[in-house]
Amino acid sequence: MTRIIAGVAGSLTLKVPDAGTRPTSDRVRESIFSALDARGLCDGAHVLDLFAGSGALGLEAASRGAASVVLVDSAKQAAKVAQRNADAVAKAGAERALVVAQTALAYLGQTTRTFDLVFIDPPYDLPPAQVSAVLQALVPTLVDDAVVVLEQATRTGEPELPSDLELERTKRHGDTAVHWLGRRPAVG
Repeated sequence: MTRIIAGVAGSLTLKVPDAGTRPTSDRVRESIFSALDARGLCDGAHVLDLFAGSGALGLEAASRGAASVVLVDSAKQAAKVAQRNADAVAKAGAERALVVAQTALAYLGQTTRTFDLVFIDPPYDLPPAQVSAVLQALVPTLVDDAVVVLEQATRTGEPELPSDLELERTKRHGDTAVHWLGRRPAVG
């Protein structure tokens, strides 16, 4: 069972797509959001959740006061489930999330929005080159002090990062690695 952990929609149970997704465990989400809350990064943030599945990561941020949330998933069934979950979280009092049924690369190639906080939770079998392409396409949408949270299988190792991003830290939870990325400061 996947649920919203805290905020205005705390304890709300989320629907999960029948197939094709791997929801982030409550334990991993609790760890991620404890770190984000310690830095005051959810309240008022503009959030992007790529490979959103049920939307649990982005909707957790919405429940905790995000100013806007965009959930992107190319699977139509996942997008339908994410929309139902977004409606339920909005009904509880959070900002209504925008759900986009599109690939991450297609969305990043056409959006004019910018983001403070980005969650990327691709399928564990997505080739590293594709994850790198998404990270490269993401860079123009990030504000200077944006935080990117990338979840991957521990066996994948460190992600291949574009020159504009740097790895700040990695936290492992069993077979899941959570990489915290930020924009590399401009030189000069």
